[in-house]
Amino acid sequence: MSRETKNVIEVKNFVMRFGDKEVIHDLSFAVKRGETFGFLGSNGSGKTTTLRALLGIYEPTAGELLINEQKYDVAGNTKIGYLPEERGLYKKEQVLDVMIYFGQLKGMTRAAASDFSLKYLAKVGLNGYETSRIDKLSGGQQQKVQLGITIMNDPELLILDEPTKGFDPVNQRLLMDIILDLQQRGTTVMMVTHQMDEVEKLCDRVLLLKDGIAKEYGTVASVRKKYGGKHMEDIFIKIYGGIDGENEDETNGHFSLSGLAKSQKRKK
Repeated sequence: MSRETKNVIEVKNFVMRFGDKEVIHDLSFAVKRGETFGFLGSNGSGKTTTLRALLGIYEPTAGELLINEQKYDVAGNTKIGYLPEERGLYKKEQVLDVMIYFGQLKGMTRAAASDFSLKYLAKVGLNGYETSRIDKLSGGQQQKVQLGITIMNDPELLILDEPTKGFDPVNQRLLMDIILDLQQRGTTVMMVTHQMDEVEKLCDRVLLLKDGIAKEYGTVASVRKKYGGKHMEDIFIKIYGGIDGENEDETNGHFSLSGLAKSQKRKK
């Protein structure tokens, strides 16, 4: 297999159980080098569980989850940028200090981390916030900082879990432009999102996960063709029944308020 088509991620017959509950059922898929892959599904479908198992946070019940043909090791050679759904920054520290700190953890020199951080902050409209404490920023501004940390040191693979969460349309477009730039530089991107317009603009292939099972898997064009050319938003609603968020999340036991509201409205 040539380098251009080699799989960066391979998930083979992945099964995950929590106690007696099986939440991932014999899941297999691959992410090719250089593509942007949409990993889609309603809340509670198993997306975050799969990402955590891929990154070694969870031990799979069965199957293999490989990055560059090996089980992921944080001390390995693959440079990964991971933006989790749960944001984690040192909120009492200054923006530039936090970015430099994480850059050095990724193997950058202090000077290189500082240079990248200052250029990135200017690019996303945060110049002048270098000495601001993280907890003094808005949610969207904090998200920009975390995204900058994620893409530091030119990762080979980016895993983005709800990257535009909390962004207004202007900043959603800014993020999309950043991802497009990374695409052009050959970065492999795996992204979880509920924004189907982002999927159609950015993704080469997609997997739609429902209750731990792959309901659709293929190129965006082939999935749309199967559904008569419908847009991904219509396909998403058809597969998930328009009740996104009603199911309990299998990893943290929380319910979506929007899903609960919809459920209560139907019962009235």
